[in-house]
Amino acid sequence: MQSQKLNDLQLELLNLYSFEPKEEDLLAIKNLLAQYFSNKHQKNIQLAIDEKGITEADLDNWIDE
Repeated sequence: MQSQKLNDLQLELLNLYSFEPKEEDLLAIKNLLAQYFSNKHQKNIQLAIDEKGITEADLDNWIDE
């Protein structure tokens, strides 16, 4: 089996966790990461909606399909 190189994010997280944070700190970090990626995803969705001219009516129709 071929070993895989760690990416920059993985290396940064390993460095972060090397100081053995408290459980509450781990939870806060997980929440920060989740919020960051959620915000990024929402921005990308909004950009796609704006670029394609999708309306609220379009979204409502898709939900009803």
